[in-house]
Amino acid sequence: MNRRDILRGAALGGASLLSPEAVWAAAANAKAGDWILGLADVEADVAPTGLTRLHGKAPAELSGTLFRNGPAKFHRPGGDVGHWFDGDGMVRKFQIGGGQARMSARFVDTVKRRNDTAANAVITPGYGTAPGKGSVITGPDDANAANTSVLMAGGELWALWEGGSPIALDPATLETRGVKTLRPDLKGMPFLAHPRVQLDGTIWNIGLGGKDAVVWKLAPDGALQKAEMIALPRASYMHDFTATARHLILVLQPWVRERFAMPFNASMAWKPELGTQVLVLDKDDLSRRRVFELPPFFFFHLGDAWEDADGTLRFDACLDENPFGTAANAGALLRGKAIRAAPPSRALITLRADGRAELARETVSAEFPRSDPRFAGLARRYSVHVTNERPDRPLFQSVAVRDWKKDSDQVFDFGPRHLVEEMVFVPRPRSSEELDGWLVGTTVNLDAKATELHVFDARLVRQGPVVSWRAPVALPVTFHGVFAQA
Repeated sequence: MNRRDILRGAALGGASLLSPEAVWAAAANAKAGDWILGLADVEADVAPTGLTRLHGKAPAELSGTLFRNGPAKFHRPGGDVGHWFDGDGMVRKFQIGGGQARMSARFVDTVKRRNDTAANAVITPGYGTAPGKGSVITGPDDANAANTSVLMAGGELWALWEGGSPIALDPATLETRGVKTLRPDLKGMPFLAHPRVQLDGTIWNIGLGGKDAVVWKLAPDGALQKAEMIALPRASYMHDFTATARHLILVLQPWVRERFAMPFNASMAWKPELGTQVLVLDKDDLSRRRVFELPPFFFFHLGDAWEDADGTLRFDACLDENPFGTAANAGALLRGKAIRAAPPSRALITLRADGRAELARETVSAEFPRSDPRFAGLARRYSVHVTNERPDRPLFQSVAVRDWKKDSDQVFDFGPRHLVEEMVFVPRPRSSEELDGWLVGTTVNLDAKATELHVFDARLVRQGPVVSWRAPVALPVTFHGVFAQA
């Protein structure tokens, strides 16, 4: 079990060249609802520009930058991506200060984007895209779309994927600086798009390669402290993991990789008879592990975990019944077809010290869980997520704050004409109370055909944004972001 084993998958995936997916007819988009604006192509970078204030007043203490990442180029004349997750990554920058807001956006300069641009077709294989004619893949970073999340480390902004290296950007200009190799012998090793940051700034992450994985431990400035190979009980798909102050928690769902092939999702098999396993690792000694058993489910995202005094571990999650919605079939969204699958719902998972595991599923739709980063790995009371996906179109229209102690929710509904993206919590300066601060996030306003930036008082979400701005452009929906306070 070594670096070569983990990298092997990408090399084999690129070896056999399959026919690219046919170009989708323009009529498909013409028949789509106008929600397709949230998945439309962007043709060029967006220069720094001011946003128009719609209402309200920005909190005087709120100053900093919201960085967000997501795919923004899906279609090319000679062939398109086969899945939403394979579009070229574009990082957005929203600056707030002095009561005003500005924005810019820039594509990440990846090998994938350069090769696809030169071919005038999507030839690079990916999560749901088959290799096209002329595709040459020598390692994971040749297919790296850099389109999922961002991380601030050592004065750099890292654009994250999940199957390859971080890509460093200049946070001031968003110019691509290049692939971030954490150690020469670990070049190209996978680095998930959901690192967990401890209270002291230490960064933990996972890189997957079938039944093998690498556990990353980085200093707050991004310097490598440890990269340790571990064996997993199964080759589960894992987009996210979670952590307490003392443990790493890996949820091994029964969507299992059976072979090395591209596109990636074609190599997966749904095996609910296996159930779900939860692997708990001691951060100080990764050989100390426990495995818990739960019923089968599919997930993309988990909330921060915490540990009770008696050793019980708890975390929230956003769960699907199976992967046959967005995970397997989000190529349909780019053809203007809504996926007829129930949205993910909120759940609380409890792992008892005596080895018992409990899954408490709720009927509330939920995705993109966030919490107060000052309580990462510690007992907490609140979760933030988006909610209320419509049955006639994808994506959510409301933001919610869950109070686990009171068993209650605050919800603000933007209405059916907004596509609501993940909301990020920003602490109020000099405050130490949980959720004392703001939620900052974006929506796509379908009527205005524009991206909007919103700020909520995190404890008064039901009252709506305290201030909102509108950009002069509509950018496609992003996945994840981070706020860097000034």
